[in-house]
Amino acid sequence: MIDGLRRGKPAFLASVTNASEAEIALAGGADIIDCKDPASGALGALSAEIVRGIVAHIAGRLPVSATVGDLPPDAEVLIEAVGSMAKTGVDIVKVGFFGGDNPRAAIAALGHAHAQSTPLVAVLMADQAPDFAIVHDLAAAGFAGVMLDTADKSAGRLTTALAPARLTEFVRLAQDNDLFVGLAGSLKEGDISVLAGLEPDMLGFRGALCSSGRVSAIEADRVRAVRQSIDAAKRAKARETTAA
Repeated sequence: MIDGLRRGKPAFLASVTNASEAEIALAGGADIIDCKDPASGALGALSAEIVRGIVAHIAGRLPVSATVGDLPPDAEVLIEAVGSMAKTGVDIVKVGFFGGDNPRAAIAALGHAHAQSTPLVAVLMADQAPDFAIVHDLAAAGFAGVMLDTADKSAGRLTTALAPARLTEFVRLAQDNDLFVGLAGSLKEGDISVLAGLEPDMLGFRGALCSSGRVSAIEADRVRAVRQSIDAAKRAKARETTAA
């Protein structure tokens, strides 16, 4: 499933809060439906009941991912949270690792407990001095992918949190370790052409899809606009490749 998303990259991940938003995202051209509660933090978790409803509504038409919330890197806590979310039927479970603590023991424990049965994607926070060396630990633990996001949505976008050279370094490191790699963090339409040029597997959006901030409802025309911008970036990259 993740290998399929690597074709025609970057895939378009749209974060949604309910089944109605999921349908809008699907109709507007999203490639991945991501279940998340933006009112509960950077990676706020929806209830298992709501996630099951989204999974049932999508009914296999697109991959569905879900976050487990803004949790500490405690192995026992994360193992239980991932297990509970996996039971909703999602295709991917996303786990955030925030700055300040060493998550390596939790990463290893999560991999041992769940990597064989559930595709795990780690999310590192670009605005919290992420340790990119963790990418090696994620690969060793059997994680399927890794993303960059931002913890403080009021402090700016991914593209202001890290310089282009660091973003390029992250994407290449993930690719070298055979991990699905995504970029997110208050992204706007104007970020798409630059970030698509780094060749990540996925670009993630929430605020850019909403009427008035990330906790408001997503709008169909905004979803379509992001889809069109991603497609335009792909066409530009194809022309560049052909010319070379």
